[in-house]
Amino acid sequence: MARRRSPAQPIAAVGAALPPMPPSVVPMPLAEPAAPAADRTGAAFFDVDNTMMQGASLYYFARGLASRRYFTTIDLAKFAISQARFRLLAAEHSGDIAQAREAALAFIEGWKVDDVQRLSEEIFDELMADRIWSGTRALADQHLAAGQRVWLVTAAPVELGRVIAARLGLTGALGTVAEIRDGAYTGRLVGEMMHGPAKAHAIEALAAAEGLDLTRCTAYSDSINDVPMLTSVGRAVAVNPDSALRRMARAQGWDIRDFRSGRKAAKVAVPVALGAGVLAGAVAGGMALSRRRKKT
Repeated sequence: MARRRSPAQPIAAVGAALPPMPPSVVPMPLAEPAAPAADRTGAAFFDVDNTMMQGASLYYFARGLASRRYFTTIDLAKFAISQARFRLLAAEHSGDIAQAREAALAFIEGWKVDDVQRLSEEIFDELMADRIWSGTRALADQHLAAGQRVWLVTAAPVELGRVIAARLGLTGALGTVAEIRDGAYTGRLVGEMMHGPAKAHAIEALAAAEGLDLTRCTAYSDSINDVPMLTSVGRAVAVNPDSALRRMARAQGWDIRDFRSGRKAAKVAVPVALGAGVLAGAVAGGMALSRRRKKT
């Protein structure tokens, strides 16, 4: 007859009498997921305006400056009307680009680089963060998860591009570079504006410096003006494409990703068109106010 355990006998004592568990079956804590192996030859390049962001980064930057009284909202409205043709009419000719460059450089002459950095961070958080396309950001995150580096490529000042890239956790940015001396902008440009073929040249130079295999790289853009960039890599993706790029993407068999609904597309159409000319219009409109501030 089996002996019954006394109710007074502690239950733990029964367990204590069991032999110790062999080390091979002792539960181990779950391991952290392994970080992806770095892919040193593959990378991704994203245009910013209407590709990574709804609308144009420079448009929102100008709005932020206007709210801080670096120039007036009337200046911004005048710019909006006069520069809408810049993209709506596909008027991205060399003369327009040169005018935009000269106006932008005249405006920032004498500005401290640290001030532009600070303003870029503030204005991104206030006006741009909520306008990042979640679908495009997910595409960028997929490249990062695969161990690839991800760069933004934008006609905006490189300082603004770097702020956006940092806020999104990306590798870095290629953008228009203004000359700096003693921590301030001189009013001269280093090289050309990061526009059209200049984007492809910048990517090719980066690939040479970083050891990238461009046939293993991917580029994303919304604009027909970025065909040089899109064709400089092994895989092109049209994101929220304009009609001309959509036609070309279909003809070439490129992937097309459109994250806009009809309502959203209508809402962002004007900022995109106006943002393309922000350097030549809003900035130029604010030059007089800026100069008056410097004199006082």
